[in-house]
Amino acid sequence: MKSNLKFFKKSKILPVDVFFQNVLYDNKNGYYTTKQPFGEKGDFITSPKISNLFSEIIGIWIISTWEIFGKPKNFNIVELGPGDGSLTKVLLKVFEKFSDFRSSSNIYLYETSNYLKNLQKKNIKNKRVKWVNNFNIIKKGPIIFFGNEFFDAIPIKQFKRKNDYLYEKFYFLDKQNKIKEIYKKALEKNKNLIKSFKILKNLKFIEFPKLGLDELKKMVKKVSKLSGGLLLIDYGYSKINNKNTLQSLMKHKRNNLLDNLGKADITSLVNFSLLNEYFIKNNLKVKKIVSQKEFLEKMGILSRANILSKKMSFKEQTNLYLRLKRLLDIKSMGSLFKVIFAFKSKKDNFLGFR
Repeated sequence: MKSNLKFFKKSKILPVDVFFQNVLYDNKNGYYTTKQPFGEKGDFITSPKISNLFSEIIGIWIISTWEIFGKPKNFNIVELGPGDGSLTKVLLKVFEKFSDFRSSSNIYLYETSNYLKNLQKKNIKNKRVKWVNNFNIIKKGPIIFFGNEFFDAIPIKQFKRKNDYLYEKFYFLDKQNKIKEIYKKALEKNKNLIKSFKILKNLKFIEFPKLGLDELKKMVKKVSKLSGGLLLIDYGYSKINNKNTLQSLMKHKRNNLLDNLGKADITSLVNFSLLNEYFIKNNLKVKKIVSQKEFLEKMGILSRANILSKKMSFKEQTNLYLRLKRLLDIKSMGSLFKVIFAFKSKKDNFLGFR
């Protein structure tokens, strides 16, 4: 159990979000800083790895959004947590076909893991792409932030409400260096934060994305200043939820949450209703939250697949439609994954949300 010590460096008792932040992002021992987690050989697979069609559709959506904003000469695109760079690689190919857009667009990748940044740079050999740790470099022009499975990987806080008191969940090491959990009375600042969200009122069990909202705050500030928006796609829920959604995956199979720390992926479901409330509080507009299935179908992914399939062999067609089914299936990613676009613009006729 000595291996657990490396995640409790500064304290032997940590709130849930700080503990999992160490597990996932510690420079020496963190999951995302020491291994390649993506694809069939990794622990999970994301939509851009399932089908290039997903990335193509995102590319078309970005270009259509540029047109809605009036085809500005400076149009900034920031991918959040770009994984191994698969999505941006396809985006670049799509953008090459639209010379006016290509000459007007600036592409940035927001990545905090040096390990993943190096992986992305191997896969994306294009001088147009810039890697950033913050958004200070972007001074003018509308900005579009895009994140696919970005917020689920940012650790959350967990609370329970009992007899009108709010308690926060912590992890600590016992004398045998085993990890145990304990609830302590919540700090006043955290109580006030939770009180400020109507969606969390009267919930007995609460998951709160404080670290995620800290990230969002920087993006909302930039959008508010320059105009633009945030397009987020992730697995999550939009109805009231009283459940613990923390989960761990290793080699595409469920893993006990506190086993294989630093070697397994740990995520939680994204509360889209909370994100919606946060955006509106910060004076951004949100038209509606849609399922991934609805978004991709409205964007014409089925028509695009039909066009491509005409030049394919039967085997290739089968592969194409099996991958497409995985993205759209209402029993899987099609329904579980939600899409939200928060924006600052007088126009609101964005594709995928009409």
